[in-house]
Amino acid sequence: MIKGRAGSTVGFRLTAMTSSSQPLQPIRFVKAHGTGNDFIVLNAVEQDIDLDANQVAMLCDRHKGIGADGLLRIAPARDFGVVDAKFFMDYRNSDGSIAETCGNGLRVFARILIEQGYETFGVFKIGTRAGTVTAAVNAQDVHFKDISIRIGQPNMDFSHEEVSFTTKSGTYSGRPVFMPNPHCVTIVEDVALVGDLIEAPILQPNRRFPNGANIEFISSHSEAHITMRTHERGVGETLSCGSGACAAASVWATRLDMVAPWTIQVDVLGGTVYVDCDELGFLTLRGPAQVIAAGTVQSDLWMS
Repeated sequence: MIKGRAGSTVGFRLTAMTSSSQPLQPIRFVKAHGTGNDFIVLNAVEQDIDLDANQVAMLCDRHKGIGADGLLRIAPARDFGVVDAKFFMDYRNSDGSIAETCGNGLRVFARILIEQGYETFGVFKIGTRAGTVTAAVNAQDVHFKDISIRIGQPNMDFSHEEVSFTTKSGTYSGRPVFMPNPHCVTIVEDVALVGDLIEAPILQPNRRFPNGANIEFISSHSEAHITMRTHERGVGETLSCGSGACAAASVWATRLDMVAPWTIQVDVLGGTVYVDCDELGFLTLRGPAQVIAAGTVQSDLWMS
């Protein structure tokens, strides 16, 4: 069975047998979330795990798998040619597609690295497809409520017009921001009124986002406090998006001509995160990471 952190039974038991009726090798996992953006974490350092897109999608299926918005694979950084970090966050969306990075996932990843003894409290590097980022976890933050990830500088191209996109509730215009995940951010009066964000918005023209984009709707509480909803490419509407919060904060700060350093509180469906901008324009995402359960999964997903 899958056991929770307190030892209680969580969920289900997946079993699969080989042709000789012997169980397949179980794969250990951790289930965790950052402000409701949830992930399956697999350790490819201790076990040889390299899943294809279909296997990732099956694991992330909320009815037939463990269920998650995405999958994080802990891998040696050298396997990806990264020399300035020890470990690489190999991130996949719930449909199995590859994403450049994930802000909420990085906080979860940082916590798991510490809890599994690969890193210690303090400052350390994590490799991603978007480059190496810096994580900071204070030794006093034993419940991992305020993990910091220095994401980098937003790429905001104001030399072109805003991008139009269509959802079930209508047509909107948004500002492209690369964080470095592609985002399209639009400001509305009330994010609760934009309707259903389950289906992917239709981007026009899509040449700005050849691989799709995350769509963020934001509305204002005050100068340094916004609310955000996100449709995440390859997933659907999520309770939170870390790189999206950074993109949204940068658009909002630009709209208000805020002078760095600044901090913006971003309320998402799953909680609250904070985005800090330093004098050089680098953004840091701060927020919690919570572990839900740990266990093993056995399934014909692992059969070649």
